Amino acid sequence: MTDLTESQTQSIKKNYLNILGLFLSEERIESRYLRCLLKWGLQLRLNPEDLKEAKIDFSDLKFLHPGQKAERVESIYHLVYMIYFDSVVEDIELEVAFVYAEKLGFQKSLVSELFKSIATEQADEINPGNVREQVMEFLKVYEE
Repeated sequence: MTDLTESQTQSIKKNYLNILGLFLSEERIESRYLRCLLKWGLQLRLNPEDLKEAKIDFSDLKFLHPGQKAERVESIYHLVYMIYFDSVVEDIELEVAFVYAEKLGFQKSLVSELFKSIATEQADEINPGNVREQVMEFLKVYEE
């Protein structure tokens, strides 16, 4: 997370909490998913202040479905970027990302394409910059 601005970091944390809300809204959550979600929370260094700033109480944590297609892709982009933080992509992380993408109405292949995009970005030493702009560019290429 060192290359990210404070705004980008907060956006990723907010997205993480939304993903957490999605899985916690399920009647039953698999323990392997829960371990993955907890790992991400630790990597993001979430603390009570983050929850306070987001005005979130865990008892009220709910999933808010992003409306527009670009917002949904941006949400998945944030998830993929978060997975890529430690440069180690575990199978369970991919599985959680696939579940999330499908819940947002996309095929699993979108996750793979975003991973390629982010890996290329980092290999070329491109700063994450404006996520919205990158997502819009990605959508243009992905939809061709």
